[in-house]
Amino acid sequence: MPDPRIIAIELDAETMAARSDTAEAEREVAIRDLLATNHFAPKRPIARGHVGPYRVRLRIEESRLAIDIADEADAHLETIGLGLTRFRRPLKEYFAIYESYVRAVAQGNPAQIEPIDMARRGLHNSGAELLTDCLDGKVALDFDTARRLFTLISVLHFRG
Repeated sequence: MPDPRIIAIELDAETMAARSDTAEAEREVAIRDLLATNHFAPKRPIARGHVGPYRVRLRIEESRLAIDIADEADAHLETIGLGLTRFRRPLKEYFAIYESYVRAVAQGNPAQIEPIDMARRGLHNSGAELLTDCLDGKVALDFDTARRLFTLISVLHFRG
């Protein structure tokens, strides 16, 4: 019976830079929420007979995002590579807004936090749409899964 979902996700420790407590908290929430509910259906592993669930590892390799997909026993099924050039601008904008958000939260000013958070969510949604487009024909996923994966991709790039 098909089970198109992620049951485990890992970010490559060698790829990740040191993160702030806030970034680490975002990573933890994204992973928890992703594992609680997601839809992730690789196209090529299904053609080879595997229909889920999946273990996923995200890493950066030679300026490309590598998405390693394995079955539940951790047997490698495939690696999907995506060029990071198309993510450069959305990530840069997301980090700029993210830094403003962290400053506003530290200052405890709700009037500043709400509009910044709305802008952050908008950029996050755009990043999720871009990821969905990039994975078209490779992986079928729902919007919430794409959003959480974009969060984890941003964690791989976070330098603050």
